[in-house]
Amino acid sequence: MKKTTIEDVAKRAGVSKGTVSAVMNARNTVSLQTRDHVLDVMKELHFRPQGIARNLRNGNQYKSIGIIIKDVNYPFFTEIASGVGEYANSKGYSLLITSSEYSHKAEERLSQFFSAKDIKGAIIAPIVEGTAEIEHLFKLKMINYPFVLLADVKGIQANVVAIDNSKAIKKAVKFLMDHGHTRIVHFAGPPSSSHTLERIEGFRNAFSESTLAFREEMIFSVGSRHEESYNNTLDYFRKRDRSEYPTAIVCFNDGQALAILAALKELGIRVPGDISIIGNDDISYASIYPVPLTTIRAPQREIGERAAQLLIRNIESSRPLPVERVVLETELIVRDSTRDIVR
Repeated sequence: MKKTTIEDVAKRAGVSKGTVSAVMNARNTVSLQTRDHVLDVMKELHFRPQGIARNLRNGNQYKSIGIIIKDVNYPFFTEIASGVGEYANSKGYSLLITSSEYSHKAEERLSQFFSAKDIKGAIIAPIVEGTAEIEHLFKLKMINYPFVLLADVKGIQANVVAIDNSKAIKKAVKFLMDHGHTRIVHFAGPPSSSHTLERIEGFRNAFSESTLAFREEMIFSVGSRHEESYNNTLDYFRKRDRSEYPTAIVCFNDGQALAILAALKELGIRVPGDISIIGNDDISYASIYPVPLTTIRAPQREIGERAAQLLIRNIESSRPLPVERVVLETELIVRDSTRDIVR
């Protein structure tokens, strides 16, 4: 079966090859109407653009995929990238690791770069925010560019490999309840993040399945960056009388938990003597925190491996494959940052 070329797209769309090229590279020299028409034709013809490297001598000899993580310094993402790289290497692919550093614009630029060059496909940890544009993901779908997301994005039917954040947090809260805690709070992450919303939902669900009443003040947004979380934790406790302190905090992630531990130490609040702490992710150094952290273990390397398997399967398929959503299980790892409440 003859492979569809840029010439075929141009002929079917009734435009020049230059116009098709401009659409593929997201240039603003093409009207929205023409762009949408060309993208429709690309989808109809199952056209996968090939980068300029394919035209170089031996260009087909080297195969590569890309990953866009959110933070190159956070071990959760680097472990996922390691899982991707290990599987990709076993299949003869090189891996290009990039980071959006929590910038939606950077994610957009990087995904555009991957699809315009000879990067065969991409794994993306998306910046999922209520107000964020997702047009760049629509563009990838319209040109049949293979990609896998590491979180659901509302409005995008795409391959996803993720964990059930709601279920994971509910598991942590129920553990605390079973060990005598009744004054539990959730220190949430970035307000517009879908992961934040999913974890809040899990926190609420745990209370709905118990005899304890949920109150809105049990959710307190402290963010996910270290300095932000540290300062917001100090602010939270300095505004409250000690009698109002919770006995347990369920954190957005392990990075936030480290900042909270530092703030509580400054305030003279003992962990777990006064307050129990549960993190989320089980990053590589959570077990050697100042107080070894009880946390929810996400299978980070497996997430990367499964995402790479799914991506490469789509890259190498001669026909479009059905969209898949892979949800992996989490595990609560109990260490020294939690204790029982004796009634």
